[in-house]
Amino acid sequence: MSLITVAIDGPVATVTMNRPDKRNAMSDALLAELDGFISAPPKGVKVVVLTGTAGHYCSGLDLAEHVARDAEGTMRHSRNWHAVMDRIQFGGLPIVSAMIGAVIGGGLELATATHVRVAEPSTIFQLPEGRRGIFVGGGASVRVGRILGADRMTEMMLTGRKYDADTGLRLGLTHYLVGHGEAMAFATDLARNIADNAPLSNYIMIQALARIEDMSKADGLFTESLCAAVTQTSPDAQEGLAAFLKKRAPSFR
Repeated sequence: MSLITVAIDGPVATVTMNRPDKRNAMSDALLAELDGFISAPPKGVKVVVLTGTAGHYCSGLDLAEHVARDAEGTMRHSRNWHAVMDRIQFGGLPIVSAMIGAVIGGGLELATATHVRVAEPSTIFQLPEGRRGIFVGGGASVRVGRILGADRMTEMMLTGRKYDADTGLRLGLTHYLVGHGEAMAFATDLARNIADNAPLSNYIMIQALARIEDMSKADGLFTESLCAAVTQTSPDAQEGLAAFLKKRAPSFR
């Protein structure tokens, strides 16, 4: 049985993690299926909505499937997670997470690799690795750390505290907080709006902004100029300007 389900409606693909009896806990098989979809999305898909089933987004690593590894094996396993999360973040498709229930451990690592995050009031955020005697291995120290800062993330991991949806919004773990049962519709509307953007500018934003954050000020500004040169001289830019002047919706290629 597939661990994800895919529904395509025009330019938007809805990908649902489908392990309801496990609160969609992350296994190597589930990660591989997500990777397979992101690495080779169906033709015509411009944006992805990623969500979970049975009231949860993703409850993190499935500890029931944990296998004992030596240090080398553990590092290789972690680096594979990093590679998949990088493909999710930098693969070129904007990804909107519709979050409900558990967004815990590896689930939070997954969510913060996506580009837009929508939460419902049921959403909880947690990094419980300290309570398990382990450390994050799927990218949280970088992606979550950059959102929260090292100080707050250290406290979060040491105490194992859970952030509710309101706190998650305030801290930046989610970008939007909507009502009960509204995350999917809201995320889908956002995805459709994003799909209407010029494909090149979407791609450049995904590729450039997170990398600019890693750069010095001078290098970041130079990279910004390169991105501006590429996008502003494209046919899409000409179409966007013409549409604005003629007060019509743009029709990007």
